[in-house]
Amino acid sequence: MSQTSDSCLDKWMGREALAEAMIPVIGRLYRENNVVTSIHGRSLINKSTMNILKAHRFARRMSNHELLLEETAPLLNALSELELGAAAIDIARLTEKYRAEGKGASMDEYLRSELAEIVGKRGADDRTSTDVVLYGFGRIGRLLARILIEKAGGGHGLRLRAIVVRKGAENDLVKRASLLRRDSVHGSFEGTIRVDEEANTITANGVQVQVIYSDNPATVDYTAYGIKDALVVDNTGRWRDADGLSQHLQSKGVARVLLTAPGKGDLKNIVHGINHRDINDDDKIVTAASCTTNAITPVLKAINDKFGIIHGHVETVHSFTNDQNLIDNFHKGDRRGRSAALNMVITETGAAKAVAKALPELQGKLTGNAIRVPTPDVSMAILNLNLEKGTTRDEVNDFLREMSLHSDLRKQIDYIDSPDVVSTDFVGSRRAGIVDGLATISNDKNLVLYVWYDNEFGYSCQVVRVMEEMAGVNPPSFPARDVIAPIAVLETAGA
Repeated sequence: MSQTSDSCLDKWMGREALAEAMIPVIGRLYRENNVVTSIHGRSLINKSTMNILKAHRFARRMSNHELLLEETAPLLNALSELELGAAAIDIARLTEKYRAEGKGASMDEYLRSELAEIVGKRGADDRTSTDVVLYGFGRIGRLLARILIEKAGGGHGLRLRAIVVRKGAENDLVKRASLLRRDSVHGSFEGTIRVDEEANTITANGVQVQVIYSDNPATVDYTAYGIKDALVVDNTGRWRDADGLSQHLQSKGVARVLLTAPGKGDLKNIVHGINHRDINDDDKIVTAASCTTNAITPVLKAINDKFGIIHGHVETVHSFTNDQNLIDNFHKGDRRGRSAALNMVITETGAAKAVAKALPELQGKLTGNAIRVPTPDVSMAILNLNLEKGTTRDEVNDFLREMSLHSDLRKQIDYIDSPDVVSTDFVGSRRAGIVDGLATISNDKNLVLYVWYDNEFGYSCQVVRVMEEMAGVNPPSFPARDVIAPIAVLETAGA
C-alpha cells in the first residue's frame, strides 16, 4: 500500500473517530436540553457514525466550503457546555455564520451571543405538549407515526397518544405493529417496538400508543385514555368535507382535526411554507392538501414571484396507490380498475386546481393530469409554464438552487443536478419537492421544470409541519438567519 493510500485511510479513520465522539454529545443535548441538532435540515438524532459522516459530505453542496468535522465537533462540545433551553440548531449553518461573522471572538463568546435567549435555561421548554390521535393507520398514518416518534424528545411538542382503526383480525394488534416495524419501501423502523395485547398498546422507542378500535369517529371517548384537547389526524380519506370531518369533534377529548388529503368546500387547504400562517385558533378543521399540491406549489410560487406565470400545465407521473387494483377488477373510477402493477394509467388529478387554494394568484392559470405508473413510491411533476418575463436555463436553475438553500422555502424545495439520479434516490426525502436541474428546459418565456417528490414520506413531513403549526409547538430555531454564501456548482446526488 502506498504512502498516499495510507495517508488517505488515516484521514478517514480520524474523521470516523470525530463522528463517533459526536454521537453521545448529540444524544445529551437531545435528552437533557431538548435540543435537536441537524445539518442543513438533516436531523442528527439517533444517527450512526456513517450517517454523520454522510451528512457532513452532503453539506458540500451548500457552499464553496466543505463542512469539516474538525469545526463541527468542537462547536457541538461548546453547545453542550451552555446549559441550553429547547431549540432546533443547524450546526452547519451555525458553523458557517461563526466562520463568516466570528471576527476573532472565541467560539464560546460567539455562541453565547448568538444563542443568548436560550443560554443557561437547561432544557426549559415553553411549549405545551399536544396530544395527537392518528385516525387510520395506512401508508401515511404509519409514516406519521415514525416521524412523531422520532421527534418525541422529552415529551414536549406533539405527543402521539393513540391510533384508531377498524379491527381486521384476532391478531390485529400484532399485525399493526409488524407493519410499523417493517416497510417494503421505507425500510425497518429505527428502534424497538413492544406490543401489549392485554392493554392494547404499541410502545415504540418508549412512546406508548393506545390502539382503539372503532368505525365511528363521533363516538370515541378519548378522555377514557387520558387524552385531552387532541389533534386528530384523519388519514382515511373517507371524509373530505366539513360535515364529515366534524364528526371527530363530537368525540370527547378532541379539539381540532387535520385531513391528510385535499378538502372540499371552504376548508383551508394548507401547504406548509406557503399559507401555513393562514391557520388561526378558530380553524377546527384544516386539510394538508395533496402530496402533489405540496410538491409543486412552493416551486410555482418561487417561479411566479420571480418571472410571473401566465398559464401552465402540470403533468404528474405518479406511483400507484392502494386505491388502484393490483390486477384487473371492477373499480368505480375510470381506468383505475386496470392492473396498477402492469400498466401506465391515465387518471385525473385535482392538484393543479388545488394550488390556487394555497396560492390564489394562480387561480385559473393551471391545468393538470396524471399518469399512474408501476412504482411503489416517488413521483414526478412536469411543470410546463408560460412566463411573463423571459429567462434562461442557467438563470432559473441558479435561482431555484438559491431558493433551496437560503429562502423561507428551503424546507419545501430541494435542488439536484446529478446526471444519474432516478426515482428511488428520493425515497425518504423530507422536502416537499426536488427540482431536477439537468432536466430544466427554457426557451425565453417557455419553461419546463421536472420536480421529483416522495409522495409518501416527503408529504408526511409536510403534514407534521402543519400539525406543529396548528399546535403552536415549534421550538426556537438557530441560527435565526443565514449567511448568504456563493453557491458551488457541484453534483448533488447522494452524500
